Amino acid sequence: MPTLTRAVSTMALMATGFASQPSPALAQLPLQPTFPVIALPAAPARHHIVIPNRPAPVPVVLNLSPNGSDAGDGSSAHPFATPARAQAAVRRLNPDHDVTVRIAPGTYRLTAPLRFTADDGGLNGFTVRWEGEAGTRPILSGGIPIDGWRLADRAKGIWSAAVPKGADPRQLTVNERLASRARIEIPRSAVTFQTWGLDIKDLAWRELASLPDQRRIEIEGMSWFTHRHAVVDRIEGGSAQGSRIVMQQPGWRNNLIGYDTIARPVSAEVARLFLVNALAFLREPGQWYVDPKAGLLYYKPLPGEDIRRAEVVMPILERLVSIGGSYDRPVRDLQFRHLAFRHTSWLQPSSPQGYASQQSGAYLAGDVTGYPADPIRDCSWGCPAFEAMRNRWNQQPAAVQVAAATRIVFDDDQFSQLGQVALGIGNNPDANDGGVGLGAAAIEVTRNSFSDLAGGAIMVGGIRPDAHHPSRPEMGLRDILIRDNRIAGVSRDYKEQSAILVTYASGTVIANNDVSDAPYDGIDIGWGWGTNDPGGSAEYWRQQRGYYDQPGNLVYDTPTTLHDTVVVGNRVTRVKQWFPDGGAIYHLSADPGALIADNYIADVAGAGGIAIYLDEGSRYVTVRNNVIDRVGGVWLNLNSQDFIAPKRTALDNLAVGNWYNSGRLQGSWTDYLNNRAVDNIKVEGDVWPAAARSVIDHSGVRPEDKKP
Repeated sequence: MPTLTRAVSTMALMATGFASQPSPALAQLPLQPTFPVIALPAAPARHHIVIPNRPAPVPVVLNLSPNGSDAGDGSSAHPFATPARAQAAVRRLNPDHDVTVRIAPGTYRLTAPLRFTADDGGLNGFTVRWEGEAGTRPILSGGIPIDGWRLADRAKGIWSAAVPKGADPRQLTVNERLASRARIEIPRSAVTFQTWGLDIKDLAWRELASLPDQRRIEIEGMSWFTHRHAVVDRIEGGSAQGSRIVMQQPGWRNNLIGYDTIARPVSAEVARLFLVNALAFLREPGQWYVDPKAGLLYYKPLPGEDIRRAEVVMPILERLVSIGGSYDRPVRDLQFRHLAFRHTSWLQPSSPQGYASQQSGAYLAGDVTGYPADPIRDCSWGCPAFEAMRNRWNQQPAAVQVAAATRIVFDDDQFSQLGQVALGIGNNPDANDGGVGLGAAAIEVTRNSFSDLAGGAIMVGGIRPDAHHPSRPEMGLRDILIRDNRIAGVSRDYKEQSAILVTYASGTVIANNDVSDAPYDGIDIGWGWGTNDPGGSAEYWRQQRGYYDQPGNLVYDTPTTLHDTVVVGNRVTRVKQWFPDGGAIYHLSADPGALIADNYIADVAGAGGIAIYLDEGSRYVTVRNNVIDRVGGVWLNLNSQDFIAPKRTALDNLAVGNWYNSGRLQGSWTDYLNNRAVDNIKVEGDVWPAAARSVIDHSGVRPEDKKP
């Protein structure tokens, strides 16, 4: 009887349209066991043909190399040159095989973001892997190299290089680090804030009116927990009669309402104001400025830095990778290992929208209905117009986006020199290129490094109603694992963003991560300030808030999707370096089954520094066996909102068996609220008990021999 040999695999691939002749890549496959010839009916091209008792098909390897050619066949001898070509080949193989795209070391400069749909993941139970070799990290870059530097101003030590005309990024990489845009600090006392912009009071600053290209100058303000960005329209005057900075709208107006606003920050004592993005502001070493009309980039080198020999990369893409299907057909079984994601720049803050940040990557955009006539007076501590927008906030689009997807893995990758949040999982639809958000399940983020980022490292979950009460079950976020990641030096340009944020998700595990050197929080859990929990929040029923009076702001009698969050074994150090608000580990709203345990938190500076913060509406949270070391203000803070007592908002929390050598306990830990703080131990200096020392020693990223 005739038998099938390797030709079975070749013919199956030919049926998918992969090739008309066997390729060298297929010729490398071992022979399959033989089978009797079976007459099979014709099948559609992308359907898996099942032969009784047939063993699993042999995985297919496609090769990708900077020295390859897209005219090649993907074999080791003739690799592809571009990820897009390899992606097209994967689509012809993945219905019938596991597929590995083996990526050779080097830099792959993308001219458009890579978009992975359901057709790009594993199909019919197979898996697609994009991998560099262990120990290497091939770079997926959204930037272009810049060279040809010339001395532009010897007295000031400024150099220049030609760039494509029209290029106007917000980030620049010099020798594998993000450089800072040209900026100077202006005293808040030098101006007064108006609905249209700023009146300049101090004569020393009226020369700003003579600056060229004023519509690219920006104002940045930061205070208690926000870092706000708005763009100048024009600067008028300059004479002794006065001058003013007129701002572009609606970005400026949106930065005037809400909480911790640019005009009325929570604390004027810590608030700061900056002028950004003019050649005249290029004064400090390590800063840069680009003139898009002239096509010139200016840079002032650091001491000892030879810019002529430096590696300089200018981002041209706003995003690198978008992974998203639909709720009916999500992307499945797609893995990325040993890769580097670099060089993006999110451009919206350069537009009239600016960046009216609210908290950790959420921002207000568009025109606000019922905008108050005097927002600085009437809406700097909330108002109905602001509350009407709360469920319509946008989220910053991540450089690498995942939504409507299941079983996606990022393992041993590097995320750096990116112009926004590095990795977004199940965020709002507005934060995803495919226009579909949420819907992420069984996502694993393990053993990666996140460093030198403009925004936060990882942002999980959305912030609109479908995030907390999905209109269809497939929208929910489930089973997210964030483990053994190293995160340091994040949120450089959007300082209000936490390193790790999870808004609404079920069963999230954040374990054994090392988080350090961040301007704001280390790990943030929850959203909504209790407003979306069963029965709503007593605080937001008040007239001063007026939240529930606004159309679309519903009172729910069912829980949100936030439950069973675990934050365990993490090492969080040197965070909150800019903002007093928030905590090294921070929590919002009800989270049944939540556990914050066995974490080591150290060096949270400042008199008001907070290690663990259970903020508005936090319920059902257990805080256990954490070690708090060298904290300036509070080791555990509960925002129990005592000013509305006897009404209750934050209750049913337990803090037990924690060790601390600094800071105080704050909030109402009472039987009335069913908040219990028991058996917590004050330690003198660094004389930690053995159990506490064990927590310290085992916190953070685990040794390789301890990982599965």
